[in-house]
Amino acid sequence: QLLLVESGGGSVQYGGSLRLSCAVSGFALDAYAIGWFRQAPGKKREWVACISSSGGHTNYADSGKGRFTISRDGSKNMVYLQMNSRKPEDKEVYYCAADRQYQNDNVPMTEYAYDYWGQGTQVTVSS
Repeated sequence: QLLLVESGGGSVQYGGSLRLSCAVSGFALDAYAIGWFRQAPGKKREWVACISSSGGHTNYADSGKGRFTISRDGSKNMVYLQMNSRKPEDKEVYYCAADRQYQNDNVPMTEYAYDYWGQGTQVTVSS
């Protein structure tokens, strides 16, 4: 059974940093691209970043370029999203998701490409 579990959410001050974690089980990271998404209340879910199944390619939405870093640790089956210089609009629920992409450099940017989702972790930014 494929399972993704996010953690690391919470409250962070404006301009501060936070690292989210996504623990995956039931599959190997070299068989799936992993993406991070976020969703504010009443709004559509938005793609944030993605890392390829090869681990060699990453891609970011414009809102996160220069502030967010996605990475992974294959030995621990973990994927991370480091978020720096947090802004108020970053206050949302963050999800990680997996898209089957066996050992390639694809970095899917739409939620419809992803087959498996975690339950999400809440992030709030205080001024």
